[in-house]
Amino acid sequence: MLIWENNEDIRLVTCANSGREIQHVLNDCREERRPYVIITPTMRPIEVLKRILVPITMLEEEVYKAEICTYLARKTGAKIVLLKAKDYGSKAQQNLNKIITHIRSVAERTGEKIEFEVHEGYKDSFSLNREAAERQRDFGHQLLLLTASREYGLDDWLFGPQERHAIRSSQVPVMLINPRADLFSLCD
Repeated sequence: MLIWENNEDIRLVTCANSGREIQHVLNDCREERRPYVIITPTMRPIEVLKRILVPITMLEEEVYKAEICTYLARKTGAKIVLLKAKDYGSKAQQNLNKIITHIRSVAERTGEKIEFEVHEGYKDSFSLNREAAERQRDFGHQLLLLTASREYGLDDWLFGPQERHAIRSSQVPVMLINPRADLFSLCD
Protein backbone atom coordinates (compact mmCIF):
# COMPACT_ATOMS: atom_id res chain seq x y z
CA MET A 1 0.00 0.00 0.00
CA LEU A 2 2.42 2.52 -1.32
CA ILE A 3 1.80 5.96 0.19
CA TRP A 4 1.30 4.93 3.80
CA GLU A 5 3.76 2.11 4.14
CA ASN A 6 6.55 3.30 6.42
CA ASN A 7 4.90 6.72 6.65
CA GLU A 8 4.71 8.13 10.16
CA ASP A 9 2.35 10.89 8.96
CA ILE A 10 -0.44 8.39 8.25
CA ARG A 11 -1.76 5.70 10.58
CA LEU A 12 -2.84 2.38 9.06
CA VAL A 13 -5.55 0.40 10.87
CA THR A 14 -6.95 -2.97 9.83
CA CYS A 15 -10.13 -4.40 11.30
CA ALA A 16 -13.02 -6.75 10.63
CA ASN A 17 -15.97 -5.43 8.62
CA SER A 18 -18.40 -5.56 11.53
CA GLY A 19 -20.08 -2.43 12.84
CA ARG A 20 -18.82 -3.11 16.35
CA GLU A 21 -15.18 -3.55 15.27
CA ILE A 22 -15.25 -0.46 13.05
CA GLN A 23 -16.80 1.60 15.86
CA HIS A 24 -14.07 0.40 18.23
CA VAL A 25 -11.42 1.61 15.76
CA LEU A 26 -13.20 4.95 15.29
CA ASN A 27 -13.35 5.44 19.06
CA ASP A 28 -9.68 4.50 19.40
CA CYS A 29 -8.68 7.05 16.74
CA ARG A 30 -10.83 9.98 17.98
CA GLU A 31 -7.83 11.95 19.25
CA GLU A 32 -5.58 11.09 16.30
CA ARG A 33 -4.23 14.26 14.69
CA ARG A 34 -2.83 12.58 11.60
CA PRO A 35 -4.96 10.96 8.88
CA TYR A 36 -5.71 7.29 9.38
CA VAL A 37 -6.61 4.64 6.83
CA ILE A 38 -9.07 1.91 7.76
CA ILE A 39 -8.87 -1.33 5.81
CA THR A 40 -11.26 -4.27 6.18
CA PRO A 41 -10.93 -7.73 4.60
CA THR A 42 -13.70 -6.90 2.10
CA MET A 43 -11.79 -3.96 0.62
CA ARG A 44 -9.60 -4.20 -2.44
CA PRO A 45 -5.92 -3.43 -1.78
CA ILE A 46 -4.40 -0.47 -3.57
CA GLU A 47 -1.90 -1.44 -6.25
CA VAL A 48 -1.51 2.04 -7.72
CA LEU A 49 -3.38 5.06 -6.42
CA LYS A 50 -4.98 6.64 -9.50
CA ARG A 51 -8.14 8.28 -8.16
CA ILE A 52 -9.13 9.68 -4.76
CA LEU A 53 -12.82 10.31 -4.07
CA VAL A 54 -13.47 13.28 -1.80
CA PRO A 55 -17.11 13.90 -0.81
CA ILE A 56 -17.83 17.55 0.04
CA THR A 57 -20.67 18.40 2.42
CA MET A 58 -21.90 21.58 4.09
CA LEU A 59 -19.73 21.14 7.20
CA GLU A 60 -16.88 23.60 7.60
CA GLU A 61 -14.30 20.90 8.39
CA GLU A 62 -14.61 19.55 4.84
CA VAL A 63 -12.19 22.25 3.67
CA TYR A 64 -9.38 20.53 5.61
CA LYS A 65 -9.62 17.66 3.10
CA ALA A 66 -8.01 19.97 0.53
CA GLU A 67 -4.59 19.71 2.18
CA ILE A 68 -4.73 15.91 2.44
CA CYS A 69 -6.03 15.16 -1.05
CA THR A 70 -3.57 17.62 -2.61
CA TYR A 71 -0.69 16.00 -0.70
CA LEU A 72 -1.74 12.52 -1.85
CA ALA A 73 -2.23 13.66 -5.44
CA ARG A 74 1.22 15.25 -5.54
CA LYS A 75 2.91 12.17 -4.05
CA THR A 76 1.15 9.62 -6.26
CA GLY A 77 -0.04 11.49 -9.36
CA ALA A 78 -3.62 10.47 -8.54
CA LYS A 79 -6.59 12.41 -9.85
CA ILE A 80 -8.85 14.01 -7.23
CA VAL A 81 -12.57 13.39 -7.72
CA LEU A 82 -14.63 15.92 -5.77
CA LEU A 83 -18.23 14.84 -5.09
CA LYS A 84 -20.40 17.75 -3.94
CA ALA A 85 -23.54 17.15 -1.89
CA LYS A 86 -26.84 17.99 -3.55
CA ASP A 87 -27.97 20.54 -0.96
CA TYR A 88 -30.44 23.40 -1.15
CA GLY A 89 -28.10 25.81 0.64
CA SER A 90 -24.78 27.18 -0.57
CA LYS A 91 -22.36 25.84 2.10
CA ALA A 92 -21.34 22.70 0.19
CA GLN A 93 -20.68 24.84 -2.90
CA GLN A 94 -18.64 27.30 -0.82
CA ASN A 95 -16.56 24.43 0.61
CA LEU A 96 -16.05 23.04 -2.90
CA ASN A 97 -14.88 26.45 -4.13
CA LYS A 98 -12.37 26.72 -1.26
CA ILE A 99 -10.99 23.25 -2.02
CA ILE A 100 -10.63 24.01 -5.72
CA THR A 101 -8.88 27.29 -4.89
CA HIS A 102 -6.45 25.40 -2.63
CA ILE A 103 -5.70 22.76 -5.26
CA ARG A 104 -5.07 25.41 -7.92
CA SER A 105 -2.87 27.53 -5.64
CA VAL A 106 -0.70 24.53 -4.71
CA ALA A 107 -0.39 23.57 -8.37
CA GLU A 108 0.57 27.11 -9.31
CA ARG A 109 3.04 27.47 -6.43
CA THR A 110 4.76 24.13 -7.06
CA GLY A 111 4.48 24.08 -10.85
CA GLU A 112 2.97 20.60 -10.68
CA LYS A 113 -0.11 19.49 -12.56
CA ILE A 114 -2.77 18.37 -10.09
CA GLU A 115 -5.75 16.89 -11.89
CA PHE A 116 -9.23 17.07 -10.43
CA GLU A 117 -12.82 16.74 -11.55
CA VAL A 118 -16.09 17.76 -9.93
CA HIS A 119 -19.35 15.82 -9.76
CA GLU A 120 -22.62 16.49 -7.97
CA GLY A 121 -23.90 13.69 -5.79
CA TYR A 122 -27.45 12.41 -5.72
CA LYS A 123 -27.70 12.77 -1.94
CA ASP A 124 -27.58 15.67 0.50
CA SER A 125 -24.84 16.33 3.06
CA PHE A 126 -26.31 13.87 5.54
CA SER A 127 -26.15 10.88 3.15
CA LEU A 128 -23.28 11.77 0.83
CA ASN A 129 -20.55 9.75 2.57
CA ARG A 130 -22.45 6.52 2.17
CA GLU A 131 -23.29 7.36 -1.44
CA ALA A 132 -19.59 7.96 -2.08
CA ALA A 133 -18.69 4.60 -0.56
CA GLU A 134 -21.21 2.82 -2.75
CA ARG A 135 -20.22 4.49 -6.05
CA GLN A 136 -16.83 2.84 -6.61
CA ARG A 137 -17.90 1.59 -10.04
CA ASP A 138 -18.96 5.08 -11.13
CA PHE A 139 -15.73 6.83 -10.19
CA GLY A 140 -13.14 4.03 -10.19
CA HIS A 141 -11.44 5.44 -7.11
CA GLN A 142 -8.97 3.44 -5.02
CA LEU A 143 -9.28 5.58 -1.87
CA LEU A 144 -12.17 7.35 -0.16
CA LEU A 145 -11.30 10.42 1.94
CA LEU A 146 -13.76 11.26 4.75
CA THR A 147 -13.90 13.57 7.73
CA ALA A 148 -14.78 11.88 11.03
CA SER A 149 -17.68 13.24 13.08
CA ARG A 150 -16.67 16.01 15.46
CA GLU A 151 -18.90 14.69 18.18
CA TYR A 152 -21.55 12.01 18.36
CA GLY A 153 -25.17 13.05 18.68
CA LEU A 154 -28.12 10.93 19.71
CA ASP A 155 -28.65 9.60 16.18
CA ASP A 156 -24.99 8.53 16.03
CA TRP A 157 -25.36 6.63 19.31
CA LEU A 158 -28.56 4.95 18.13
CA PHE A 159 -27.72 4.23 14.48
CA GLY A 160 -23.96 4.73 14.29
CA PRO A 161 -21.97 7.61 12.80
CA GLN A 162 -21.99 8.26 9.04
CA GLU A 163 -18.37 7.26 8.63
CA ARG A 164 -18.99 3.82 10.13
CA HIS A 165 -21.73 3.11 7.57
CA ALA A 166 -19.50 4.39 4.76
CA ILE A 167 -16.60 2.16 5.85
CA ARG A 168 -18.86 -0.91 5.94
CA SER A 169 -20.17 -0.10 2.43
CA SER A 170 -16.82 0.79 0.89
CA GLN A 171 -14.97 -1.55 -1.44
CA VAL A 172 -11.78 0.50 -1.13
CA PRO A 173 -9.70 1.70 1.85
CA VAL A 174 -11.09 4.73 3.67
CA MET A 175 -8.84 7.53 4.91
CA LEU A 176 -10.31 9.59 7.73
CA ILE A 177 -9.23 12.87 9.17
CA ASN A 178 -10.42 14.14 12.53
CA PRO A 179 -11.58 17.75 12.53
CA ARG A 180 -9.24 20.14 14.27
CA ALA A 181 -10.34 21.54 17.63
CA ASP A 182 -10.35 25.12 16.28
CA LEU A 183 -13.11 24.17 13.80
CA PHE A 184 -15.69 23.75 16.54
CA SER A 185 -18.43 26.34 16.30
CA LEU A 186 -21.84 26.88 17.82
CA CYS A 187 -23.55 26.39 14.49
CA ASP A 188 -22.51 25.29 11.02
